Amino acid sequence: MQKPVLAFLIAISAISPVVAVETSIEITLGTQGDFERRDVRYECSEGDPFTVTYINAAPNFLALVPIADEPELQVFASVISASGARYASGQWVWWTKGAEATLYDETLGEDAGPVLTCSEFIMTP
Repeated sequence: MQKPVLAFLIAISAISPVVAVETSIEITLGTQGDFERRDVRYECSEGDPFTVTYINAAPNFLALVPIADEPELQVFASVISASGARYASGQWVWWTKGAEATLYDETLGEDAGPVLTCSEFIMTP
């Protein structure tokens, strides 16, 4: 029996001194069960609202997060968390718990507060 496979594309811009070339890569994830893609819109303490895409394909759990001042969408992978869901990408940590989310910059130190605090945008009539 063949396992379900999840594939998604990430656009990457490669800039050379002569010409800018846009390329893309495809990442294929095998999964041990069902997979889910979920887009969640957030309103934050600063800046414009934005959407985070969550890809849940056990044993891989990813979050695609747009970070202000970063030229490309950042791919975050889940890491161990005492509560909620915690994702890391380079210097950044995206932490969700219920409808709340926070973004931390690890270069600011262990005791630094979040650089962004967000809530899911829920439209109810």
